[in-house]
Amino acid sequence: MCRKQLETEQQISFVKDQFSKKLSKKLNLIPVSSPLIVLDGNGINDDLNGVERPVRFPIKSQNDKNAVVVHSLAKWKRIRLKDYQIKLEEGILTNMSALRPDEDYSSIHSIFVDQWDWEIRIHKKNRTISYLKEIVTKIYQSILETEQKVFEIYPKINPTLPKQITFVHSEELFQLYPNHSSKEREHLIAEKYGAVFIIGIGSKLTSGETHDGRAADYDDWSTETELGKGLNGDLLVWNPVLKQSFELSSMGIRVDKMALLRQLEEREQTDKLKLSYHQMIMNDEIPLSIGGGIGQSRLCMFLLQKNHIGEVQVGLWDDDIKSNLALQNIHLL
Repeated sequence: MCRKQLETEQQISFVKDQFSKKLSKKLNLIPVSSPLIVLDGNGINDDLNGVERPVRFPIKSQNDKNAVVVHSLAKWKRIRLKDYQIKLEEGILTNMSALRPDEDYSSIHSIFVDQWDWEIRIHKKNRTISYLKEIVTKIYQSILETEQKVFEIYPKINPTLPKQITFVHSEELFQLYPNHSSKEREHLIAEKYGAVFIIGIGSKLTSGETHDGRAADYDDWSTETELGKGLNGDLLVWNPVLKQSFELSSMGIRVDKMALLRQLEEREQTDKLKLSYHQMIMNDEIPLSIGGGIGQSRLCMFLLQKNHIGEVQVGLWDDDIKSNLALQNIHLL
């Protein structure tokens, strides 16, 4: 058992090395360091769906100011583009580690989140669906090429991804499957095409609901486009091991000041405009950008065809869970 886990560790290292190199080259990204914690109350930490609690603690050397463990670096990266004077069409890439204590445990979820966080400085003219698709396609090509490299080194792991990714707007997806939940719609469309990018996550559908939650202050999900509202989305693949859709990435063109104001008003959160991060956007002090996160454990789990996320990351798991999985010959790290 221990030897098998060691082999898995080597495979994980291979996947991460291959993918990060390919992604950096295709998106013109520069590796940078990232924080585990940020100060509370400045609007920089990602609010996710607005209800998840961050890990919070006082800092003795700063007069007990509260710090929070990051949920993601969606906002922090945009500030870094300014700090590092990143040029247009150039970006940054960082290895993010986060804690999300309100996450429900499952075979694909733990409270520890690790992902490649990337952000590219863009021109105003690139705030379009066509540019979003261009970036998504490059990311997907990086995944495809990594899958092929895994097969070359580990030939028992057969490739499963289609050669191209399919784009669908969340409203279009709703119209296709109006009698299903959003998660069921994801399963159906991912099984049909193998790899899909769902555009417009956070905007209201004609049903009055959203496909999924998004904070109001990083992705632009409210701008009208030729497809419908939204300049963001999720990248999903069909997981043949779990026989379900499998999210690998969430990303989008970030809000400009008009989108920020519009989305905060829609969510009745305009009080956030007084926070330092939001003031930087409203005063045009940080660059326009596109960015997102790509799950490291998620990608490893998918490409190495594992049954449980605990097989590709070290986590805290209940003894009963570990025992039951061991009976299925699934051994967690």
